[in-house]
Amino acid sequence: MRTYEVLFILSPQVTEEEAKTTVDEFRGVAEKSGAHLKNEEAWGRRRLAYTIQKFSEGNYHLFVLESDSSMAELDRRMRNSDRIIRHIIVRTDPDQKRAEKLAKRNPKKERVRPAPAFTGESAPEMTAVPTDEAQP
Repeated sequence: MRTYEVLFILSPQVTEEEAKTTVDEFRGVAEKSGAHLKNEEAWGRRRLAYTIQKFSEGNYHLFVLESDSSMAELDRRMRNSDRIIRHIIVRTDPDQKRAEKLAKRNPKKERVRPAPAFTGESAPEMTAVPTDEAQP
């Protein structure tokens, strides 16, 4: 199974009810295409890094999906929706596999700090030297 992250930004002009129906609609489209919803997060209204379609804020929403099929239908519907100002669909399972493979190959070793080498000499003592600025 492939893992996808779908992040989309809803227009700030969309009301709470419309936003809820839009999210439910896209969730339904994903599930009809054979995807299983692993995680869903509503990040809420956030400021955009730059203006998009004259908007400086947007409502962020994230889906984490598992699917054997592609997300072409979901992508097409998001592209054609007026309520969504920006979206991105990223396949994340190759990154997870790569991270697991590297973790197996390089297990974390307990790091031991080397003991300081003593030469038998004591450390020089620090003494305070008066300066001219301190005297009135």
